[in-house]
Amino acid sequence: MDDRPVIVLTGATNGLGKIAALELAHRGAHLGIVARDPVKAETLLREIDQVAPGTSAELFLADLTSLKDVRRAGQEIATRFERIDVLINNAGLHAFSQRITPEGFAEMTAVNYLAPWVLTNTLRDKLVASAPARVVTVASEASRHSGGIDPARDLTLVDDYNRRESSKLYGRSKLMDIMFTQELGRRLAGTGVTANCCDPGFNTSGLGRELPFSGILEKILTRLKIGAPQRGAGIIVRLATDPAFAATTSGYFSVKDAKPLTCPEPGCSEAIQRELWETTANLLSDILHTAK
Repeated sequence: MDDRPVIVLTGATNGLGKIAALELAHRGAHLGIVARDPVKAETLLREIDQVAPGTSAELFLADLTSLKDVRRAGQEIATRFERIDVLINNAGLHAFSQRITPEGFAEMTAVNYLAPWVLTNTLRDKLVASAPARVVTVASEASRHSGGIDPARDLTLVDDYNRRESSKLYGRSKLMDIMFTQELGRRLAGTGVTANCCDPGFNTSGLGRELPFSGILEKILTRLKIGAPQRGAGIIVRLATDPAFAATTSGYFSVKDAKPLTCPEPGCSEAIQRELWETTANLLSDILHTAK
């Protein structure tokens, strides 16, 4: 392994993640791409080679709706790389109706919060051994519309919902990401590993993928220069690479000049963040201890 930074990234086959991956490759990073779709992943690898010929990028296939699969992929990544300098938890979705994973979780909760939790937990020892290292998680200001947080209830909630009700549940999953980040930062104190998250702002890339008119809306907004995804990808890359954030941890930053943001009130106390962490760990104890 050479001295190029090793950056593991989820959700890189489209949207902000793809732009971030190409920029990181251009900067000389050695990339570990976690993806579900092998066709899209291979397309990304070709694009990376075009942008930065000779860049090393490795693919790890995983379905983020399966936490056991996330755990397996994390173990493969930890075995493959001598070190990991940055883990970027970028993958996410806004589902407009309820879908339940084979493990019994709401898909949006699984992909947006539980999968990053499991992947980070699985790679924790490798990150600590690689210090200084960083964990960057993509959250959202939609978290301010979560309607509250009750870890024991919300982690296992699988009730049906409609398109309008989905926004609150999406916001709650992103609130969990912020809470997770801030608690993780405290738990990693003194290890040389930092944990920060960001709001990438409104972006047209991947906007409302499940809506039938999303493609048309994206084209209109792009023509009007509204929601340029390069800005959202920029804050992700900045938190992953900028020396100014090397010693910053438990932060939540805006796409607007990396302005510090506060965690929304329902989840801002250390007590509720610790409760979410411990409830998650207990809920996933069987998965976390699954052998290879």
